[in-house]
Amino acid sequence: MSGNQQVFHEHRRLLFSVAYRILGSAADAEDVVQDAWITWSSADRSHVADPKAYLTRIVSNLALQRLRSTRHQRETYFGPWLPEPILTTTDTTTDNADAVTDAESVSVAMLVVLETLSPLERAVFVLKDVFAFSHAEIAQAVERSEAAVRQAAHRARAHVQARRPRFTADRTRQRQVTEQFLAAATGGDINTLMELLSPDVTLWTDGGGKVRQALKPVVGAQTVASWFAAITTVTYQGVSPTDMRAELAEINGGPGIVFSAPDRVIAILTLDHDTTGRITTIHNIANPDKLHAIKNHAPHDIATR
Repeated sequence: MSGNQQVFHEHRRLLFSVAYRILGSAADAEDVVQDAWITWSSADRSHVADPKAYLTRIVSNLALQRLRSTRHQRETYFGPWLPEPILTTTDTTTDNADAVTDAESVSVAMLVVLETLSPLERAVFVLKDVFAFSHAEIAQAVERSEAAVRQAAHRARAHVQARRPRFTADRTRQRQVTEQFLAAATGGDINTLMELLSPDVTLWTDGGGKVRQALKPVVGAQTVASWFAAITTVTYQGVSPTDMRAELAEINGGPGIVFSAPDRVIAILTLDHDTTGRITTIHNIANPDKLHAIKNHAPHDIATR
């Protein structure tokens, strides 16, 4: 491996982590990192004093450009648009502050909130609040004045604080509830499902027009419990209940569920919990175009700065 390749390889995890949080798409993030490598390999690096800052600036700009170009597609998406999930290797067995913060920043729930920001606000929030870059460093990365970056950071932080998911349940409890939910759903146990769900639980589904899913959020414990209890009694996406497999996995920094057929991944679920562990929100991603990262079984070691 050449020196240029070695330097890039050292920062690749960080670059993917930045791009993924800005874009909410693993495929797009990988493309951005590959484009960054092309730029890096052909650039005059004789005056590059800080390769990490230089590479972060390249990735941030490329991700920002891609996010702007895909904005219209997401606004006209068939049904709810949810992020492309990834398998992660973040340690969720402990409750230290750093682990919780990192898990929150890459969760599907947080990425949904970030989707409501403008592209610039999203990039600035990711670089400042997740990776702790200075305003001056971010200004260089996104090619804006430091004053503009400060304003964008303030707007983004206020917006996210008002809408961000609250990770108040003990993480061990989250996993326990996820395991119980999986057992109840696959066993058709509607009574246990009702006990695990918050009365006003909301289910969001993303089929992207490729597979049949609810085009509006499904709200209420009874309705959501009935929806999942039917898994064991109906053919789903052409797969009979006897051919469907469901298993726990770490998805976007927390416990989730992967539903698979013998030849493909069918859908993934991530769950949000209240202080007692009851499930408040479920994200169900079934668009096959968004399941490649899960299908490939290649966990991402999500980085912080």
